Amino acid sequence: MAQGTVKDFDVDERIGTLLMDDRTEVHVDATSVEGSGLRFLRMGQRVRFDLVEEGGRKLARTLRIVTLD
Repeated sequence: MAQGTVKDFDVDERIGTLLMDDRTEVHVDATSVEGSGLRFLRMGQRVRFDLVEEGGRKLARTLRIVTLD
């Protein structure tokens, strides 16, 4: 599983961006968040996730919170 930090997350749109430790940006959407039992992500939270590629974009799936801050 990859790890990174929540860069941003729009609660209304339910989409956001994660920043992997190597500075690669990964997109995250509502299905990944809701599928993990979460309602939203907070900027700066550490997360663990599966990395997949769809339509030429890197996407996060199977999110798990590493820290609650």
